[in-house]
Amino acid sequence: MKYDRIDKQLYIKNRADFRQLMEPNSLAVFNSNDIFPISADSTMPFQQHRDILFLSGVDQEESILVIFPDSKNEAHKEVLFLKETSDLIAVWEGEKLNKVQAFEVSGIKTVYWLNQFPVIFKQMMADASNVYINTNEHLRANTEVETREDRFIKQLKSDYPAHQVKKSAPIMHRIRSIKDAIEIELLQKACKITEAGVRRLLSYIKPGVWEYEIEAELAHEFLRNRSKGFAYTPIIASGKNACVLHYIENNQQCKDGDVILLDVGAEYANYASDLTRCIPVNGRFTTRQKEVYNAVLHVKKSAEKLLVPGTIMAEYQKEVGRIMEGQLLNLGLISQLDITNQNPEWPAYKKYFMHGTSHFMGLDTHDVGLWNEPIKAGMVFTCEPGIYIPEEGLGIRLEDDLVVQESGAPFNLMKDIPLEAEEIETLMNE
Repeated sequence: MKYDRIDKQLYIKNRADFRQLMEPNSLAVFNSNDIFPISADSTMPFQQHRDILFLSGVDQEESILVIFPDSKNEAHKEVLFLKETSDLIAVWEGEKLNKVQAFEVSGIKTVYWLNQFPVIFKQMMADASNVYINTNEHLRANTEVETREDRFIKQLKSDYPAHQVKKSAPIMHRIRSIKDAIEIELLQKACKITEAGVRRLLSYIKPGVWEYEIEAELAHEFLRNRSKGFAYTPIIASGKNACVLHYIENNQQCKDGDVILLDVGAEYANYASDLTRCIPVNGRFTTRQKEVYNAVLHVKKSAEKLLVPGTIMAEYQKEVGRIMEGQLLNLGLISQLDITNQNPEWPAYKKYFMHGTSHFMGLDTHDVGLWNEPIKAGMVFTCEPGIYIPEEGLGIRLEDDLVVQESGAPFNLMKDIPLEAEEIETLMNE
């Protein structure tokens, strides 16, 4: 791990929050991710399953967490099963957690080696009526690839058909959506690393630079600040490329007069940041570019004020659409007639602003949360309106990460990253 050890009190609290929402006489099981193969003996870098990480802090493969609050055996109320470490493993793969270290990380006293799991789990299941399984129920999840969790669930249902199966996902979505103060600090750290990357770019970008060179500059800055790198695949989109919402090729040369849309963010300790800024290649926005830029900025500032406790996200999106509609009218991109004749299912503004304004942030860039309940203090959202004009080769999106407060406007974790058009121009021309 590149990051500093996180206070185990975070994980003790997270497990307590989960236990409170479990039904009586139930246990819950959480598996680590696989190390995913590419071909031959090559693999993807390991990424821990965010749920077992959230509940235990264990950031290594072949790990299992079992939570059983009503266990008759005091030692089995919380149990970690870990891959047994050895001197040989330390030489070939690096050190893994031993039992003492696992307690120091997680606060869990009972730690067994993974080869003991079948016998001990059978004993635990004999005393339980219900078992919580951990399926991926993110609204945008791609579940084609079978995971370690999937294989476990398949075997569990075969081995224990008489147990009542419950879902962990609704509980996890609820408790993960409210961030602890420790988590806010980690998110802030990720955002500060992102800021360092952006400031590095403002003195680097000029006509003739290539999108992938900008990506390389960011990667350098992120890694030197103890990040593993990008929290998600970076978008470095110059000119007309900015009108492709998920442009990730990053292989074009940046031309004089174009604007670059940067949708990038560093991770830190598996926590994500998610930023979008738009930068003129030559250091100066044209009059038209600045008009569109300031229109998006107006929508963003207005939308942020709506991210307060009690807001329903569907209503929030409708209100942001109404604000955007006014800006598009001012820019001459839509007319009053377009609005009068619009399809209510696809309003006129969506021709130039076709995506949502906000999503949950946290251990995942598109973090889990409860979309149909009022938002609460402690939730973290992006705010990212945009205007995309293919016929002008111009796309502008602006995005920050915001913590909902008990009262008043949200706290902007990216408040120190240059945002105003004039500030960006000044920094680029110093």
